[in-house]
Amino acid sequence: MRSLDDLLAEGVTGTHVLVRADLNVPLDNSTGEALITDDGRIQASLPTIRALTQAGARVVLCAHLGRPKGRPDPVYSLAPVAERLADLLGAPVAMAADVVGTGARQAVQRLADGQVALLENVRFDGRETSKDDAERGRLADDLAGLAQAYVDDAFGAVHRKHASVYDVAQRLPHCAGGLVLREVEVLRRLVEDPERPYVVVLGGSKVSDKLGVIEALLPSVDRLLVGGGMCFTFLAAQGHEVGGSLLEEDQVDTCRRLLADAGDRIVMPVDIVCAESVVADAQVTVVAANAIPAGLKGLDIGPNSVQLFTEALNGARTVFWNGPMGVFELAPFGGGTKGVGKAVAAAAGLSVVGGGDSAAAVRTLGLEESAYGHISTGGGAALEYLEGKTLPGLAVLED
Repeated sequence: MRSLDDLLAEGVTGTHVLVRADLNVPLDNSTGEALITDDGRIQASLPTIRALTQAGARVVLCAHLGRPKGRPDPVYSLAPVAERLADLLGAPVAMAADVVGTGARQAVQRLADGQVALLENVRFDGRETSKDDAERGRLADDLAGLAQAYVDDAFGAVHRKHASVYDVAQRLPHCAGGLVLREVEVLRRLVEDPERPYVVVLGGSKVSDKLGVIEALLPSVDRLLVGGGMCFTFLAAQGHEVGGSLLEEDQVDTCRRLLADAGDRIVMPVDIVCAESVVADAQVTVVAANAIPAGLKGLDIGPNSVQLFTEALNGARTVFWNGPMGVFELAPFGGGTKGVGKAVAAAAGLSVVGGGDSAAAVRTLGLEESAYGHISTGGGAALEYLEGKTLPGLAVLED
């Protein structure tokens, strides 16, 4: 893949450069005003944007936010992102009124060298996610008409065959941004030649969401630590009752097979933090993992499990962590994720946080970001890369 450095070496002063960025940040609309609760993805986009503006490019940013179902929805407007980005850049960011219409064209035409414009949420245009190649192609034509070069710096979207990710790259001279190249470099180390011991920590709600990466990584890892909501399906596969905890009954047999094939390398929680309901002031009870009462829900791994996982991580030279250990957003159920997060950060070798909720948990729980070797911006993309799938947004950048 051509790099951003390659593009800059050719000279971009006065050139309109379309940058597909990942600005899909979480918003809190509860007060009636959209507030960004985690600006990590905006922060991660800054190096590429700054490199281009400092080189005199006229930067046109393209991004999505949420799932607005192919039509404008003010709840998913990128306007709050434009404001935050301007704060971080210390320079104005022009916010276009639409995706590729009159507002977008005017915002782009007004750019001077070194300035930035942000197009409105690209998913406001239904062609972005269309399965029809011709439909996507028409949007890609419109986007390509706004610039003379294309940079993909949205690793969190490279697993999607969308117009702004896949089709535009076929229409303009293109390269990968620094963020994308860094992600690929780190994840390739996990796949091709991980330093051992290699420990993977998986959490999150559902086994079905992680089954592909479990199947792909299990043959090569030294230990697989299972927490989060997905652990209850594994516990059920061991014959234990899980009370009112999250359970994917259709995955029990799969978990039973995984335990039979590699149970000596799969580490399960030994205690669980339970409550009757998922609320911030819940009365919690810690019980053995094989003795969850019928009237309670498992909502976090317990302190003994944190200790067990910490010991399993001790001495690891490569660690990949994807998925929280519990409902970390609520204080009664954040201890497991925070404890495991600290243990991952303490690993002597390469520690990789696999994006998504795991990256959000690092920031929400006050863990030190610099203690990790790499925090991915793309949870789903990272998992699919590790599964060995072809990611359309990467494939189209390859020469």
